[in-house]
Amino acid sequence: MENYFADMHTHTIASGHAYSTIKEMAEAAQEKGIKLLGITEHSKNMPGSCQDIYFANLRVVDRKIGDVELALGVELNIMDYDGTVDMDDRLIAKQDIVIASMHTPCIKPGTKEQNTHAYIKCCENPLIRIIGHPDDSYYPVDYNALTDAAKKTSTLLEVNNNSLSGNFRQNTWENTMEMLLLCKEKKVPVLIGSDAHFYSRVGAHSYAEKLMKEIDFPMELVMNLYPDRIKEYINVKTS
Repeated sequence: MENYFADMHTHTIASGHAYSTIKEMAEAAQEKGIKLLGITEHSKNMPGSCQDIYFANLRVVDRKIGDVELALGVELNIMDYDGTVDMDDRLIAKQDIVIASMHTPCIKPGTKEQNTHAYIKCCENPLIRIIGHPDDSYYPVDYNALTDAAKKTSTLLEVNNNSLSGNFRQNTWENTMEMLLLCKEKKVPVLIGSDAHFYSRVGAHSYAEKLMKEIDFPMELVMNLYPDRIKEYINVKTS
C-alpha cells in the first residue's frame, strides 16, 4: 500500500506484555515513513497493564519524536454487553486516542446479539473513536448492524493486521472480509492497525493490504492514507 502514513494501534512496555519503549516505537515509525503513530496502552483490567495514574500523566510526554507525531491514549477493555469500559469518562476524555476492544481476560464471549450490542453501545459513546479488532469468531458479531452503527456515529472500525497474521483469534480473515465488504458497500471508513507489541512490527499492514486488494477495497476509505482525517475522527466524534 502506497503512502501508508499512520499506525494508530500499538503498545509499549507499559502494557505489560509488549517489549519496546515509546522512543523505540517512534524511531521505528520514522524509519518506515509513518507520520502519525498511535500508542494505545491496555487499560487497567488487562492483567499486568497500566493503572489510571499512567494515563493521567501522559501530558508530560512529548507529542513529537523526530518527524513522528504521537497520539497517546488507551485501548479500553469492554467489560460487559452494555459497552461498559474500564476507565472513568473524565480520564477517557483526556486521551488523544481511544480504542475499545474485547479481550478474553476481561469479558467472556456472549451471543452474537450480546457482543454486537456491546460494540454498538461503544460506537454510541462519544468518547470512543475506534472499535479494535472486531474480527474474532470467539466473539461473534452481526457485521451489518456494526457497520451501520459505525457509519451513524463516525466510529472507525479497525482492520487488525495482527489478527490477520494468524494469531490466536478465530476466522479473522473471513470475518474481516465480511466486515470490509459491508464497509465498501456502505462507504464506511476503516483503519488498519498493526497492533504492534514490538518495534519491528510498527506499520505492519501486509495481511490487511492483501485482503483489501482481494476484494478491491477503495483506498479512499482507508484512513491510514490520510493522517489529517484520522485526527478529525479521533478528536471530534458525533454521537
